[in-house]
Amino acid sequence: MKPEDRRHDIIELLVDVGSATLEDLAQRFGVSRMTVHRDLDELEEEGLLRKVRGGATIEASGQFESDFRYRARLATDEKRLIAERAAMFLTPGTSIIIDDGSTSQMLMPHLLDKRPLTVITNNQAVIETAAQVSGIDLIALGGTYSRKFNGFFGVLTLQALSNLRVDMAFLSTSAIQGTSAFHQDQEVLEVKRRMISSAARKYLMVDHRKFGRPALHYMTDLDVFDGIVTTRDLDPRTASDLRAQGVEVHFPEESET
Repeated sequence: MKPEDRRHDIIELLVDVGSATLEDLAQRFGVSRMTVHRDLDELEEEGLLRKVRGGATIEASGQFESDFRYRARLATDEKRLIAERAAMFLTPGTSIIIDDGSTSQMLMPHLLDKRPLTVITNNQAVIETAAQVSGIDLIALGGTYSRKFNGFFGVLTLQALSNLRVDMAFLSTSAIQGTSAFHQDQEVLEVKRRMISSAARKYLMVDHRKFGRPALHYMTDLDVFDGIVTTRDLDPRTASDLRAQGVEVHFPEESET
């Protein structure tokens, strides 16, 4: 097996199982532990995994964000509920930005009843779906494609966003500490910040596991958002504290009036 094929298969395995030991990988691919070490070094340099003692993992940490395929498999039911609730803020004729998050792509089924819409996104999964739907004017943000995030980032993306003004933005983030949002990846972070600046109204969609987690880079304070959409799995004390500090928190069971 060629090294690039083996490294591809290592990532595919980690997407399925989350983590693996050096010994497991060496046996699975019929190579030495030293060869696996070299493969993991290459993949870590690309930001596709993180090495841990005795192996590697694709699970998120305070400085590492998971591959989009792994994130897409986490808390899927909760993310569907969050997306359904967030879509209730939309009305036909609205222009919206959708970011690269795995929760964000779950908005697509709920946009059909809100057409016509203008959808602006750097999320490749959303681009592929929206391109097939009538009644949606799609603006695909260009830039440098990221295999890890399945989206487009960089200078071209930021330049495109600087020329756009929309009604709403729907975003996600890696972590929330107190009343601030954080993200592990600086390039992704800058695009999300520009999306926030480009929108008149902003909604943050996060599952309850994101609260109280650390991440490397400060993104923004939560009060810049018109609402935080999550589920009732969130600790009630956390929701109460946020509301006491002026942060709107919305749950799927609520109706938009």
